[in-house]
Amino acid sequence: MNIDNTASQMRKGILEFCILSVIKRGEAYPSDIIDMMKAANLTIFEGTLYPLLTRLKNAGLLTYRWVESNSGPPRKYFSLTEKGAQFYAELETTWNELANAVHSITQKPQ
Repeated sequence: MNIDNTASQMRKGILEFCILSVIKRGEAYPSDIIDMMKAANLTIFEGTLYPLLTRLKNAGLLTYRWVESNSGPPRKYFSLTEKGAQFYAELETTWNELANAVHSITQKPQ
């Protein structure tokens, strides 16, 4: 088995939750999301992030606004919608239940 493939699949499974967690803190520009993810040692690339942001927006979980930039084209800042905040709360509950269950299994004395 290849540990890199398994680790990649695990990261993909939590990517949406992590991105929504960043946006939940306040409006976020995609490069800021990438920087925060990298700082947490969860590398994500633009080619992965932008389609995911579009999918979340199309699902009604995100909205965005354009902000003029002094150093280039306007920037798109994303924020959670009310539906997105509700979805995030459900994801957070699911994550906590899953993390607790995994911790319970992996920390049991042998």
